[in-house]
Amino acid sequence: MKFDYENLLKKAKNSLPKLSEKKERFEIPKAQGHVQGSKTIVTNFNQIVTILGREQQHLLKYLQRELATPASVDGPRLILNRKISSYLINLKIEQYVNTFVLCPDCKKPDTKLLKENKILFIKCMACGARHPVK
Repeated sequence: MKFDYENLLKKAKNSLPKLSEKKERFEIPKAQGHVQGSKTIVTNFNQIVTILGREQQHLLKYLQRELATPASVDGPRLILNRKISSYLINLKIEQYVNTFVLCPDCKKPDTKLLKENKILFIKCMACGARHPVK
């Protein structure tokens, strides 16, 4: 029995499972929370810190400075002492990721923050690049 290569190729292609939704290895986490009185509570702050691979206090100080509000951490939650929209919080987290997490050269999240002589550097573990952080 003679097999036609083109027909076998089409048959094999048709038997493959359909491709699912393309997912990136690293996705910027979205803040989840609610407004309670005059305070905004981000319920998944610990999860965000874990995904980003940064110290909790570093992200906390950044958000306090950028959102111009005092804040505190209560267990896994972040409590901001004014009403802030989730859009603004997510925008600031995205800016933090672009500045302190993603490598400027290869755009991968496999980085570490190093402090040398009062200068903060971002060191990429994937490509080896090292850049000062502004």
